[in-house]
Amino acid sequence: MDIMELMKQRHSVRQYLDKTIPLEIREQLEGCIEECNREGNLHIQVLYDEPECFQSRLAHYGSFRNVKNYIVMAGEKKKDLAERCGYYGEKIVLKAQELGLNTCWVALTHGKSKAVIAPGEKEVIIISLGYGANQGKDRKSKTFKDVSDIDALAPDWYFKGIQAALLAPTAVNQQKFRFSRDGNTVHAEPAGLGTNLKVDLGIVKCHFELGAGKENFTWK
Repeated sequence: MDIMELMKQRHSVRQYLDKTIPLEIREQLEGCIEECNREGNLHIQVLYDEPECFQSRLAHYGSFRNVKNYIVMAGEKKKDLAERCGYYGEKIVLKAQELGLNTCWVALTHGKSKAVIAPGEKEVIIISLGYGANQGKDRKSKTFKDVSDIDALAPDWYFKGIQAALLAPTAVNQQKFRFSRDGNTVHAEPAGLGTNLKVDLGIVKCHFELGAGKENFTWK
């Protein structure tokens, strides 16, 4: 499936069916996770058939139901850890969507995970995982000019990159990011105040890169 169509189809899902993820799907997802761990120097872990993390009051407050599988984004404590978790976590989210699974980024509305976090590491954020009771729904979005310096002279790859970034999930749909371009050099940064802005930045940079094509630009 075309990557833009995959991004359009993927929505946050909080309620899940009582359906086991089969071994062949797990193996493909875990292959993606292993690759992300290598590339991103992370300690991403996926936990299956573990319902306790989402049985807390916070999870019920967040409207999560029947979550028995989740991905823990974690790694060594470094300045860019949150951004890397967002970037590589979204790669996994899109792979899950491709495999017919549903997901939701979860920052606070969950209990204690069963991930193994080593000394010097930090658990940054969790992604719920499974077969959705629904496929989620569309959300309101900002415009191209709200989040970038795009103009009529911008190249097609930049347009596609911003389009993909606007399809990215962000905390409470805040979309607090901004892109700017100088020739083939692109800069992305958080815009304003909000929650989990560095994770969001990683997520939107992942989307931009997939939409624009890595061969067309370099990051500043």
